[in-house]
Amino acid sequence: MPWSKNDYPDSWKNLDPDVRNKAIEIGNALLRDENYDESRVIAIATDKAKQSVQQDDQDTYQLKPHDNGWQLVKRGSDQAIYVEETKNALEEKAKSYVTSHGGQLEMYKEDGSFDETLYESKNSSGD
Repeated sequence: MPWSKNDYPDSWKNLDPDVRNKAIEIGNALLRDENYDESRVIAIATDKAKQSVQQDDQDTYQLKPHDNGWQLVKRGSDQAIYVEETKNALEEKAKSYVTSHGGQLEMYKEDGSFDETLYESKNSSGD
């Protein structure tokens, strides 16, 4: 039986409404298209919905190759925030910057192809 805005798992009742609605959408798709146990669907849909809503609220920064090595740029901008000779030299600086600005970091490979997205906590503290 598909979930709706009025009929969904109890574990979703305290979720932010945007996250809950996204979880309902994802959960129904998983139940329809996959052969998962309902409890597994709830966990997957909750996680994916939180990621999706968090992603919508965040700026995206990209760590990618540059003529002079590697650069950190905000998606949609051509101006580098940082430039370093090596990816390793830039990575920690980029993670710190993205965390302090409440964003997410897209990592690219040396050939310019996408590698992975790192989600940094908006409320990270240095403790």
